[in-house]
Amino acid sequence: MIQLAGGSGFIGSRLASLFSEEEFQIFDKNPSVAFPGKVNLGDVRDPTALRHQLAGACVVVLLAAEHRDDVVPTSLYYEVNVEGARNVVQVMREHDIRRLIFTSTVAVYGLNRESPQESDKVSPFGDYGKSKWEAEEVLRGWWQEAPDERELVIVRPCVVFGEENRGNVYNLLKQIHSGRFLMIGPGQNYKSMAYVGNVAAFLKHLLDHPKVGYRLYNYVDKPDFNMNDLVQLVRQTLTVESASLTLLRCIRLPYELGMWAGHGCDVLAKVTGRQFPISAVRVQKFCATTQFSAEKLQETGFVPHYSLRQGLERTLAAEFL
Repeated sequence: MIQLAGGSGFIGSRLASLFSEEEFQIFDKNPSVAFPGKVNLGDVRDPTALRHQLAGACVVVLLAAEHRDDVVPTSLYYEVNVEGARNVVQVMREHDIRRLIFTSTVAVYGLNRESPQESDKVSPFGDYGKSKWEAEEVLRGWWQEAPDERELVIVRPCVVFGEENRGNVYNLLKQIHSGRFLMIGPGQNYKSMAYVGNVAAFLKHLLDHPKVGYRLYNYVDKPDFNMNDLVQLVRQTLTVESASLTLLRCIRLPYELGMWAGHGCDVLAKVTGRQFPISAVRVQKFCATTQFSAEKLQETGFVPHYSLRQGLERTLAAEFL
């Protein structure tokens, strides 16, 4: 039995759709819209609930995480991502479960790196990146206890987008669709992206090809777009056109001014308790070059089901057309 810890979420739901009903169970603090009958509600911070859920499992896919940019308090990143990982491997020891696949993040490399590879030094960005790196270390410790018997695969996806997701990429697409999008910075920074259909298929590929030992992969759908090309592709697909849009295309907000606006929205968010589509962290991410190497993926034999352009077109069609 495959146990999807955090399987009610965006990637988990897509991954679950690739299995038969008999192959998997979901353990999540939230119910599953797609698979309501396959979910046992619980929290990775609760070892007792984990002991009950993981009994009989042959492999665990650990997807559960606090990952939004605006998590408050920030200690939740470490309680869920780090202590949750520690609880999972402790229960795996008790049940002698020897296979684990973990979705980490390219945020462990930091911002404005030159296409870091899996072997490159890390410099985690923000509490999310730091907590995911600490979780990786916990899991590597578990594997190193019995390296000839256990399998640990860590996948570091770049920003993942797709149908029914409401993350940063969706917010960008929504702004462009509305005709109110305003470019911050010159737009020459490149962004590595990953379509959820491909990420889920890659995780399924790993499950179908077990191999004792430790493996680490970035996941990126190539080639990368720079922000100008990405925005142009979205506008062409959505055929967004208006007099105001023509004017906005000519206006670019300097990075410093964009950061000032982001910090202002952060202050308003704290005062009012509301969430705003712009924040200092989001401006930093938007204007940063975030490219990552995907060369190591070739050794797995995995072939993406969709091109990056097809993934964007499928997402835009489902959400806006």
